[in-house]
Amino acid sequence: MKLVSGLGYLLQGARLLTQPGLRLFVLLPLLVNMLLFALGLGLLISLVGGWMSSFVTWLPEWLGGITWLLWLLFSLLFAMAVFFGFSLLANFIAAPFNGLLAEKVQLHLTGQDLGAASFGSIVASIPRTVGREISKLTYYLPRVFLLVVLTLIPGINVITPWLWLLFGAWMMAIQYVDYPMDNNGVSFRHMKRGLSQQKLLHLGYGGGVSILLMVPILNFFVMPIAVAGATALYVAEHDALNVIEHQS
Repeated sequence: MKLVSGLGYLLQGARLLTQPGLRLFVLLPLLVNMLLFALGLGLLISLVGGWMSSFVTWLPEWLGGITWLLWLLFSLLFAMAVFFGFSLLANFIAAPFNGLLAEKVQLHLTGQDLGAASFGSIVASIPRTVGREISKLTYYLPRVFLLVVLTLIPGINVITPWLWLLFGAWMMAIQYVDYPMDNNGVSFRHMKRGLSQQKLLHLGYGGGVSILLMVPILNFFVMPIAVAGATALYVAEHDALNVIEHQS
């Protein structure tokens, strides 16, 4: 089943990071992730109670019997929103180092060296990787705005937590599979097309990342695990896309 296969690549990413040759390239992304997610956790604890109390008061009376379920769903939604926001910020800061980690994982898996791992090469890659992160933001933000609007509409907001969960999984797939895609010269447009051709596979992978983001302590390690897992997914499922990109 494709959903399970997507989760499997995330587990493979965790195993890959135990390899001696990859541990060094995990350190800086891990430190960035730990710092920002600690800030995100503090923000969530301080604000979620007030948000939830205000939000539940908007619900119609006929939903009163399932308030506990809605509280749980919307708590998950707020947790995802906070941690996803800090995940975007962490990925923006750590993008050059995540690209380097993806490169080294691909070298480990295939023997294909995509470039020299030096401080100079990391600095030189910053404009490209920042531009790529901006492309992701221009893709995400209009869709996030639409979901926020739907969340504020009584009646429709009952289903929006499920829409947020699906979209969060899709965004996580795009966020991390993009690193090996970018390293191999696949444009953002072709990357989205490749993911769309195997939606369940990538929803399974992105859903696994989203779940890990909401697990205390474990969420500190999500970024390097997700980069390594996405690279394994790219090598197994998308390597031919690089050829297509350069032929089009």
